Amino acid sequence: MPARLDFSRRSNDTELLDRDDIPFGDIERNMRELDFINTWLGGHSISIAGLKQLARGRRRLSICEIGCGGGDNLRVLYRWCQKQGIEVKVTGIDKNAHCLSVARETWKGGEAEWVHSDYRDARFTIDKPDVIFSSLFCHHFNNEELIFQLRWMEEHAGLGWFINDLHRHPVAYHSIRWLTAGFSTSYLVKHDAPLSVLRGFRRKEWESLLGQALTGSCQLKWKWAFRWLVVGRKRYV
Repeated sequence: MPARLDFSRRSNDTELLDRDDIPFGDIERNMRELDFINTWLGGHSISIAGLKQLARGRRRLSICEIGCGGGDNLRVLYRWCQKQGIEVKVTGIDKNAHCLSVARETWKGGEAEWVHSDYRDARFTIDKPDVIFSSLFCHHFNNEELIFQLRWMEEHAGLGWFINDLHRHPVAYHSIRWLTAGFSTSYLVKHDAPLSVLRGFRRKEWESLLGQALTGSCQLKWKWAFRWLVVGRKRYV
């Protein structure tokens, strides 16, 4: 816990998961607990809401997640598409090979591709994915990197893109710190979950980032529990 909490600006502290020396077993436990948190605190439902806005009227979709982790977000969106009768192909990109190993182990059925790469180095050789998204990924980057990331998503998405990330707020910080201290068995989750909130965003910060990235008209909505949903539809679609 920081000696003095400052919610007025984003923290520059580094999360443990961003290190490259974390053992596979620890990452696997971390990914499973994040899936649980996303399920019960509404994170997955926010991603579904983002996809709904871009998938209207579509009977076939290709979806790509950057920073896909253990693949739980893509699994949820894949199942949602199945229920809607949408034929779907998913691609997960992550530079952590251990995370992709978890994704491959837990993926059941359907067409999925797992790409071990920094998203900035990824190449779409045939068609652009219809939808590119990220969930709890943006807060790992500084503002300059985020402006590049927004422009990259705008350039590489066929239909549009969306972001699901954290609202920096004292209630969010203390709540997740209390919950993970009491119920988590992962030292990564206990350390990173509260820090993730401190690295999260406020509305004016998103508005500034989107303005600097020149992504055009985007929808920015606050969602429970202390999340932001940012949706950008391509101008010509």
